[in-house]
Amino acid sequence: MKIKSQKDFWAGLMFVAVGLAFAWGATGYSFGSSARPGPGYFPFGLGILLALLGALVLLGALTIETEDGEPVGRIGWRPLGIIVGSIVLFGVLLPRGGMVIALPVLVITSALAGDEFHWLEALVNSVVLTLLSYAIFIWGLGLTIPVWPKFVG
Repeated sequence: MKIKSQKDFWAGLMFVAVGLAFAWGATGYSFGSSARPGPGYFPFGLGILLALLGALVLLGALTIETEDGEPVGRIGWRPLGIIVGSIVLFGVLLPRGGMVIALPVLVITSALAGDEFHWLEALVNSVVLTLLSYAIFIWGLGLTIPVWPKFVG
């Protein structure tokens, strides 16, 4: 069997591996029931869904012919480092700076990884995502995530 799109093949393989790893990791938690799901219910379902989508991409890479075989390009180390660094920064800032500081910092710093960074777009995205996150996680679900920095209260 010939690989007809290297990009899709490796992306599909990665999705299958990550999906199965998350599904397997979720088996260590209680599943509960459909009416009252436990902590393992959602990650297991998402892991299986990701693995299935990866399998579809993988199947497409083996069956759909592309013009040049779509070779895999160079790894973008700079964007990868910026994204991983912004996630680590979010994890450090959230307990100390709260959601109103950590989330905009995450959005703006991760936007720097792209080739077409615009300050206004990054600021608007950070405000919208912060407001939606507050509405969903604090107001809607009632989670105890720190909203304001420790020095505010």
